[in-house]
Amino acid sequence: MQLPGKMKAIMKAKPAEGAELVEVPVPKPGPRDVLVKVQMTSICGTDVHIYNWDSWAQGRIKPPLVFGHEFAGEVVAIGEMVTGFKPGDFISAESHIPCGVCFQCRTDMQHICGKLKILGVDTQGCFADYIALPEVCAWKNDKSMKPESACIQEPLGNAVYATLAEDITGRSVAVMGCGPAGCFTVGVASGAGAGKIIHVIKHEFRREISKKMGSHIIFKYDDPQLVDKVMKATDGVGVEVVMEMTGNQLAIDSGLKMLAKGGRFTAFGIPSGPIQIDLSNGIVFKGGRILGINGREMYKTWFKMAGLLNSGKLDPSPVITHKFPLKDFKQAFDVMRAKDRQSGKIILVP
Repeated sequence: MQLPGKMKAIMKAKPAEGAELVEVPVPKPGPRDVLVKVQMTSICGTDVHIYNWDSWAQGRIKPPLVFGHEFAGEVVAIGEMVTGFKPGDFISAESHIPCGVCFQCRTDMQHICGKLKILGVDTQGCFADYIALPEVCAWKNDKSMKPESACIQEPLGNAVYATLAEDITGRSVAVMGCGPAGCFTVGVASGAGAGKIIHVIKHEFRREISKKMGSHIIFKYDDPQLVDKVMKATDGVGVEVVMEMTGNQLAIDSGLKMLAKGGRFTAFGIPSGPIQIDLSNGIVFKGGRILGINGREMYKTWFKMAGLLNSGKLDPSPVITHKFPLKDFKQAFDVMRAKDRQSGKIILVP
């Protein structure tokens, strides 16, 4: 296959708000890389931080950078040391790039590698026509999978890992947050056979998405009677599994209060700064557990996700609400950043 010399890409070209559509050379795959023609890519909250050039981005990102890390596409070339993939394979990407030799990597914890790099954050990303991806980060899909579903497996995998880190079959679950991560989590809990699923939301637009994903009860996060209503809905027991997907202080407080004795509080959301928790009443006296979730387990989570998707018990499509050509990325970011949050997951098509 004859590859072009140049490609379109969205680049954080300078340390300021926004991004630019530029023309750059098509990357050359290293010896252990696969070169992928991007079919679809989706926008993550991390990409919004980079686009906004907030304090986190200013301390982490080094322009010029092609960003983006959620995508699916076709392998068009491979490095000379690649053994597990070939041109024509349809792949999605695990965005965590492990070193392979640190303590964590050698004890089955690649996803929290001690020298972890993130695709599109520490390396060139996927908001482009092509991307060179380390073979260790490539996940082979069935060619029958829809590109829309394939490209959102990285964020969907967050929900799979967070939800299924411990058994939830038949157990009551409360999901705090209605962003894509929260809505995906509702779908995973439903597909995995959870009992009563309570979804605590902020934006009304996402109420219908929540219902389609499988929630049984929906409450607003700022309802002053929220905890009382959850306790009533669980016969005074509380929720056995709280999935905190926001990092918001109010959501964390409410989640710990509604947690049942002996329950699990899963912490996935990233707070914007230090938070306080009532450790004594929220965890210690309840015999509760706090479980931190970072990314996806490589590759246990991906096999679980494939099983759920292939079984038909998990359909992520209701969360996908918008699709834009790559060249219209500014409009896509404006929709995603709107205060009224009239969107779910947004896809870009090169």
